[in-house]
Amino acid sequence: MSDRLAPAVLLRDEILAMTAYQVPDASGLVKLDAMENPYPLPDPLRAELGRRLADVAINRYPQPDYRELRRAIRERLGVPAGFDVLLGNGSDELITLLTVATARPGAVTLSPWPSFVMYEVSARLAGSRFVGVPLAADFSLDVPAMLAAIAEHRPAIVWLAWPNNPTGNCFEAPAVERVLEAAPGLVVIDEAYQPFAIDSWMPRLPQYPNLAVLRTVSKLGLAGLRLGYLAAAAPWLDELEKLRPPYNVNVLTEAAARFALEHLEVFEGQAARLRAARESLAEALRALLADVAGSAVFPSRANFLLVRVPDGPATMARLRARGVLVKDVGRMHASLRNCLRLTVGTDEENRLLVEALRESL
Repeated sequence: MSDRLAPAVLLRDEILAMTAYQVPDASGLVKLDAMENPYPLPDPLRAELGRRLADVAINRYPQPDYRELRRAIRERLGVPAGFDVLLGNGSDELITLLTVATARPGAVTLSPWPSFVMYEVSARLAGSRFVGVPLAADFSLDVPAMLAAIAEHRPAIVWLAWPNNPTGNCFEAPAVERVLEAAPGLVVIDEAYQPFAIDSWMPRLPQYPNLAVLRTVSKLGLAGLRLGYLAAAAPWLDELEKLRPPYNVNVLTEAAARFALEHLEVFEGQAARLRAARESLAEALRALLADVAGSAVFPSRANFLLVRVPDGPATMARLRARGVLVKDVGRMHASLRNCLRLTVGTDEENRLLVEALRESL
């Protein structure tokens, strides 16, 4: 390759400075690093889904407006009357679309920090400036700092992950309301973990014209489908529709998602099991770490727990050596030093996690 065709010559500096998103190999391990629902579909539903997918015309493009899937989402997932949804190839694509749509010269996107890394990544890719506002020491929203940052930077988008990833907590409603009232642009509440938080900002869409609610079906138990949806007022969706790639949701995903929504009670039952398991796992971890200096188990309303241990990287390595894969988030932010993010799994997976952690400390 000639020098003039080298990536270092042709690509943007911020792209060259980035590192690719790494997904570790989980072969042979108890996989508790990616907040997946560990429960498969019951056998009768798997067989029925197989028949449904076999009838899909994979030689044809999808319906361009996904009318029936959007209708099913509105009816089954609590979208208020008069509001519609925009579909994405996972919520990541919708985050990208929102960031690109608002990336005028000097545009800012803003989020409490630490939070979901794709908010910052998408800002870099779009050429916007990202501002992260540190959370309070207990990982709650620092309202004075948020309001000051909003007043200074006038962000086009404020991202609020609710519950927040990787901390697991939901910010208090009055704090979120103050952000909604102060923001000059769009406030996107990212409810990726809504099945485990129960509460939602979706019913309040009519109350705030600058509110959008972003969700994914991944944490519900459909991570392999890569389907996200954004609910917002029509003027926002109309403009974002111009950026949505045609056929961005494939026909198999569309058919499987419609099937899943017909059997939503199955996934809601699995989420209820995981919520109960989350509390049991948190109790077991608190008992295990009670006498370990420098440790903590933080409250969570997601399907994972944030845990601080004396030495996060070493503990993660020992867990992996014992067959359990978790996420080391300690390098994301100074406030997360020595923190591990543990996905809530099945009862047996949680037992193996606790036992491996006991041996690893």
